[in-house]
Amino acid sequence: MQFTNLGTTGIRVSKICFGSLTTSRLQKNFSAEEAAALFAYAILKHQINFFDTAELYGNYAHFRALLDLVKREEFVLSTKCYAYDRATAKASLEKVLREVGTDYIDIMMLHEQESEHTLRGHREAIEYFGEQKQKGVIRAIGYSTHFVRGVKAAETMPEMKVIHPLINRRGIGIVDGERLDMEQAIHEQMDRGMGCYLMKPLGGGHLLEEYPQAISYLHEEFPEAVIAIGMQSKIEVDLNVRSIVDHEWTKTEQERFHFQEKKLKIADWCVGCGRCVEACQQNALGLQDGKAVVLDQSKCVRCGYCAKACKEFCIKVV
Repeated sequence: MQFTNLGTTGIRVSKICFGSLTTSRLQKNFSAEEAAALFAYAILKHQINFFDTAELYGNYAHFRALLDLVKREEFVLSTKCYAYDRATAKASLEKVLREVGTDYIDIMMLHEQESEHTLRGHREAIEYFGEQKQKGVIRAIGYSTHFVRGVKAAETMPEMKVIHPLINRRGIGIVDGERLDMEQAIHEQMDRGMGCYLMKPLGGGHLLEEYPQAISYLHEEFPEAVIAIGMQSKIEVDLNVRSIVDHEWTKTEQERFHFQEKKLKIADWCVGCGRCVEACQQNALGLQDGKAVVLDQSKCVRCGYCAKACKEFCIKVV
């Protein structure tokens, strides 16, 4: 396994970050034991030591179960939350510490930041996280974004040391610009010493048929960055390691394992409240005849935000 320093944080991570959205209730809905076994396989077999989760995913129990299999110091855990003031920041931090069963979190992130304006709106939360960093409860602070403006906003908040931006070879999911705009913004922040781990390398599943090209693009454009990718089986872990770390991807392997594109599905008991439509940044959803519908599967990046917004539990990414 290749390892790299995550910017100036002092945190050393594997070239692959295991994105755990795919094991959460928003997608595969693994049991805690199933997810922990897969995470432990990634750690013990391939030395993947970096894991990404979020309060939104509802899968902190997966990492509590992981602590029954490996020591806490064997993995780096990053989580994301929507905290905006001291009270919500305190609640989010205490929740992850309590539910994972750890006394520190490696990277505490703000989820879905759009620009410097949204970061300013979360100033109280950032200040609280900064205080906890001084106490050693948090090792680094950062945020995730699908926006070019969001990446550039790092310059306005010196406390932020890690960004988790969306980028892929076709620019699928970038909200406010083109792929070249996002590339430039990411390079500028990495040149400033920001830690960076890239999300949606396969465009939420849309680039599965061109997997080798999608990974090669990231190798060439961002050779120093970490790639976050979701996985649901040992075979996926093995093949992603061979491709992302060893730069090997043979036709035989590609034929042996067929990636299946995940799709957004809305059950027929939808009541048409519209919350999912409001939550979708990609404009993939709409309301028709009093129910939510997928207007364009090609726009959906399988983020699961709509599923979280649904009070009727009728949306799944499967």
